[in-house]
Amino acid sequence: MKKDTILIVGSNGQLGTVLSHELRQIYGDGSVITSDLFKKNVSADNFITLDATDYKAVEEIVVKNKITQIYHLAAILSAKGEQNPLGTWDLNMKTLFNVLEVSRLHKVEKVFFPSSIAVFGNNIDKENTLQSSNLTPATVYGMSKAAGENWIHYYYQKYGLDVRSLRYPGVIGYQSLPGGGTTDYAVDIYHQAIKNAEFECFLAAKTTLPMIYMDDAIRATLELMEAPRENIIIRTSYNLAGMSFNPEEIAASIKEHYPGFKIKYKPDFRQGIADSWPKIINDTDARKDWNWKPDYNLKLMTKTMIDNLK
Repeated sequence: MKKDTILIVGSNGQLGTVLSHELRQIYGDGSVITSDLFKKNVSADNFITLDATDYKAVEEIVVKNKITQIYHLAAILSAKGEQNPLGTWDLNMKTLFNVLEVSRLHKVEKVFFPSSIAVFGNNIDKENTLQSSNLTPATVYGMSKAAGENWIHYYYQKYGLDVRSLRYPGVIGYQSLPGGGTTDYAVDIYHQAIKNAEFECFLAAKTTLPMIYMDDAIRATLELMEAPRENIIIRTSYNLAGMSFNPEEIAASIKEHYPGFKIKYKPDFRQGIADSWPKIINDTDARKDWNWKPDYNLKLMTKTMIDNLK
């Protein structure tokens, strides 16, 4: 087992649930501390109730447990964030500043900050969104992630804090329910399919978005964090790609398993968010710097999701 003590801030979420398990496999149960506002899994060991907007509480956990790595996952997501823009900004930024400052002052060796394709806006090439594309987000969630990218770059340049980041596309996994993101239809659709229920999609049929299967997202995160420091050239956030598809295409892949599956389309306010995002992400830098390569395509992901949810 590797000799590190890891703190996951916001471990109850879609990503944190799976990442916690994988990190325990690598570092050992006693070396991974999970934290969130409440205890989601009553059997989870090494869990600490934490309000990450409380600087002293974050600092106390880091000092007391001699934390060497922090995965900062706490955030309000895109669709939910638009219902309370100022509250979303306050929470997303305050928790990040607390983690960065505590890490700087107490010599935390590595920090992970998840960014998102939500940092991009309309003035980009949506069919081939490059690493260096303009960041003009259309949501407060995207604004907080774009600002966060600049802050982690600042902390690296000014203080030498080793913060690493990925711009996640929509993450699809069977381990947890949707959490308030615009791409969450691609999680919920599988839950409805195995119940033989008609699915009402809040996006239009042809709305293509970048997605990634959970196993690939977790592997990318771990590969980034384990890469030699000198290999990490991008100190804002790396573009990350898995696959791109639209609701019509994911429904067709489900019909290969459930021929009677039905879907209807009723776009809501999330359509405007999705329309501002890229369709295909160019992740050349991640492939070049730390050898990123996804394993899952739509067909394999659909089979895996259905097999596990059943």
